[in-house]
Amino acid sequence: MARSHASVSGRLRLLPAITLLAAILLATSCEPLATGFDDVSGATYYTAAKITPVADTFQVIRVMTWNIRFGAGRIAWFGDACGNRVILTEEEVYRSLQAIADRINLVRPDILLLQEVDVNSKRSAYINELQWILDHTYMNYAVCGSQWKAQFIPSDGLGRMDEENAILSRWKISDGQRIQLPLRNDQDKLTRYFYERCCIVTGRIGIPHVNNLFAVNIHVSAFATDDTKKKHISRLKEELDRINGNGAWFVAGGDMNTIPPGSDTTDYCFQDRCPGESFHSPGDNPMHKDGSNYEPEIHWLDNLYLDYQSAVTPGLYKNNQYRYFTHTTRGDHFWDRTLDYLFTNYQWYYNSAVVLQDAEKESDHAPVFAFLYLPR
Repeated sequence: MARSHASVSGRLRLLPAITLLAAILLATSCEPLATGFDDVSGATYYTAAKITPVADTFQVIRVMTWNIRFGAGRIAWFGDACGNRVILTEEEVYRSLQAIADRINLVRPDILLLQEVDVNSKRSAYINELQWILDHTYMNYAVCGSQWKAQFIPSDGLGRMDEENAILSRWKISDGQRIQLPLRNDQDKLTRYFYERCCIVTGRIGIPHVNNLFAVNIHVSAFATDDTKKKHISRLKEELDRINGNGAWFVAGGDMNTIPPGSDTTDYCFQDRCPGESFHSPGDNPMHKDGSNYEPEIHWLDNLYLDYQSAVTPGLYKNNQYRYFTHTTRGDHFWDRTLDYLFTNYQWYYNSAVVLQDAEKESDHAPVFAFLYLPR
């Protein structure tokens, strides 16, 4: 998720009058303004308008993860590194989606994990981005779960929101599930009510002659100042352990919003600060910009690396960190940290992981892909 400059705590800006209005609506509305979810619920399925045939036999497939920033490209959106835009035009969104589709069609992943895909949001002109991507690429099927859904968000004109985590595949997907992740506890109750509901999305990929291969997609909280992010990563590990314990295979990934162990830089407060902000100085409150200081989190991914295979191994990363950077908060700068990952309990083709760092205009995250051997 993009770094918010809405306040020092990364909150929605619920102004007093709007806060009162929201409270009244909450008390009188028959239908909730923001959507809540069960711990585990069914996911939503999509199919491309035209099905593209797929060969029956594969030994290796290509897997990619990409946070596409809801089709905003590198526009200075208000929630991203000091921008001031809130609502995008249809032209802007379609132009960005075309660039995203062009990149997908060029790289040609077989399984694609997407984060921040809007399907009916005011900020992205109410365009169903997931259906559009399916219809403008060779991908055939998708399953998704809501990451942030509300009829109306009373902050900065955001209005209606429906942001999804999605798994796209050339093959049919079944057993789709949405797994709710813990909410932040460092926000007031009203802000938390309208805030995102981070989730994991899973689905069984129906590749011929391959039994029990699941795709798992996660988008971890970006700005939490408590242990919410750690809980999200631990819940992902639990789900992967469950799949592995059942004798099935998985490919998992997404935007973890934390950096790998062994990173040379762990604090990005100065890189991410907006004009007028101050951090690390006497009297600063907070001392660190929310979502920019990874020092307390540096070992939160250790258990994933210990038990499963990362597409970018710790050794590869440490030897050339710059090569694997996937994100920056600054629209006019190159990638400066790694937040996006791929894991499996099977086997990656050795040294096949690539961060498409030339994809600088499509999003504030670079796509990551690798070749996965198929279990038989």
